[in-house]
Amino acid sequence: MKIPSWFALFGLLGTALAAGQAPVLKSNSAPALGAASVFRAGAYAQDISPTKFPAPINGNMKGAFADGIHDPMHARCLALHDGTRALVFVVVDACLLPREIVEEAKEIASRETGVPKNQILVSATHTHSAAALTPAFQSDPDPDYVKTVGPNIARGIIQALKNLEPAELGWAFGSDPVHVFNRRWLVKDGETYENPFGLTNDRARMNPGAGNLKVSVPAGPVDQDVAVLAVRSVADKRPLGLLANYSLHYASGNPAISADYFGAFAAEIASRVGAADPRYEGKPAFVGIMSNGTSGNINGINFGALPPRTRRNAAENLQVVARTLADTALEAYESIKWQAKVTLDSEEADLQLAVRKASPPELAQAREWMDSIPKDKDGQWSSMKAIYAREAVKLADYPDTVPVKIQMHRINDLSIGAIPCEVFVEIGLHLKATSPFARHFTISLANGYNGYLPTPEHHALGGYETWRARSSYLETQASPKIVAVMEKMFSNLRTRSK
Repeated sequence: MKIPSWFALFGLLGTALAAGQAPVLKSNSAPALGAASVFRAGAYAQDISPTKFPAPINGNMKGAFADGIHDPMHARCLALHDGTRALVFVVVDACLLPREIVEEAKEIASRETGVPKNQILVSATHTHSAAALTPAFQSDPDPDYVKTVGPNIARGIIQALKNLEPAELGWAFGSDPVHVFNRRWLVKDGETYENPFGLTNDRARMNPGAGNLKVSVPAGPVDQDVAVLAVRSVADKRPLGLLANYSLHYASGNPAISADYFGAFAAEIASRVGAADPRYEGKPAFVGIMSNGTSGNINGINFGALPPRTRRNAAENLQVVARTLADTALEAYESIKWQAKVTLDSEEADLQLAVRKASPPELAQAREWMDSIPKDKDGQWSSMKAIYAREAVKLADYPDTVPVKIQMHRINDLSIGAIPCEVFVEIGLHLKATSPFARHFTISLANGYNGYLPTPEHHALGGYETWRARSSYLETQASPKIVAVMEKMFSNLRTRSK
C-alpha cells in the first residue's frame, strides 16, 4: 500500500506542535530526565472525534453513517521511561487503524521527542461505532477526517511524554468470564450451509444464532484474563494511568460515534482508583485505557444459553461490560506490588507474508456476480455473493506480499506482544503459555491492520473469519510464522534481561 501524499504535512505540523512550547523530551538522553535510574511515567487522552456529519463508520457489510456523537473517540496514551529507554502505549478508539496512519503518527512523535518508533505501540480498540479510518467491505472513510488522525495521535504521544514524572509501576491479572464466548461453532456431521463463494464445505459457523440445531459446540476456547498495568506518582501516590487488556471483540453497535466498552471502562476505572480526588486538581489527568486482546473469534454472546440471553440496547450493554470489567480490574489493581525500579526493552520485526487472492477462474466468477446481482436502492449490495465478489476484485490489486509489523516489549518480568490483526484466542493463549516471563498479554490490531489471524486449523474449518476479503487475506500459515518470530523475540528479551 502507498503512503498517503499527506505525509508531506510532517514538517509543517512538527513546527506547529513545537511552537511556543518547552523543549520536548529526547527519550534516549538520560540528562533530560535527571538521574538515569529514575523511572518516570505520564499519560494523556487526545480527542480524535470527527467534526463533520454524517460520518462513515466501519463494522458492517454495508457502509453506514453516524449522525452524531454518543461518546467521543480518543487516542489514550501511556508513556514510560526507565531513564534510558522509553515505551509508549497508544490505544485508539477506532475499528480498524491502517498502517499508514500509525506510521505517520510515529514519525511525527519520534522526530519531536527522540523516542524511536519501535518503542511506540499504537493499536485500535475495534469499536464498531467509530468513524472509519480505512476501507472495509462497502464502507469508505472520509479522506478529510483521515488526514487529521495521525497528527492528533502524535499530539497525544508528545503530551504524554511531556507529562512524565517520577513514578512507580505494577501489574496484576484478574479474571472475568462473564462476557467472553467463542463465537465460532462446529457444524454437525451431515449438516451444511452455503458460504459467499457458493460452497458448502465450511465446518465452522460464526454467530449461528441461539438454538441453532445445525451446530454442536464452540470451535475453540476463550481467554478470561483481565490484565492490568498501572503507574502512580512517587510524590503523592496519585494514579497516573492504567492500561488493561481483555479478549472481547466489542460490546455494541451504537448508531452514534462511540468508543464502546473501551471508552466506558476508561471512565469507570478512573472513578474506582480515586483519580478525581480534589488533592490532584491542576495536575495531569489520570488516563484509563482498555486494549483489545486476542478476540478474533470471541464475542459477548452465549449462543448455547437457554433461555436465550437478555437483550439490552447498545448504550446499556457497553456500560454493563465496562462496570464488571472495572470491578475485576480494581481487584487486580489493589493487589499490585509497586516497583520504583523498572527496566524496559523492546523488539520489532516486519514480516513479509503472502496475500490470498482469487484464482483467474474465481476472479472471473466474481466479476460475473458483480455484473449480474443488482444493488439495493442505497447503491450497495445486500447479497453476500456480490459483497465477497467485490472483495476478490479489490484484493486482486494488492501486492503478492505485505509487511506485517510484530512487536514484543518487556517491562521487568511482564511481556507484552503486538500483532496488527484480529488475532484468534488460541494464539494469545499459546503466547501466554510460552512466554519466559512471569506473565504475558497480547494487544491485537496494533501498528496497522492485516485482517483476521486464524490458526491453520481454523482455516481448514472455514467460516466468516477465514473468508477471503480485505478483512481476511493473509496466507493460511501466517499465524505459525508470526508466532515463531514472537518466540524468538521472547528469547532475545530474556537473554538481555539476565
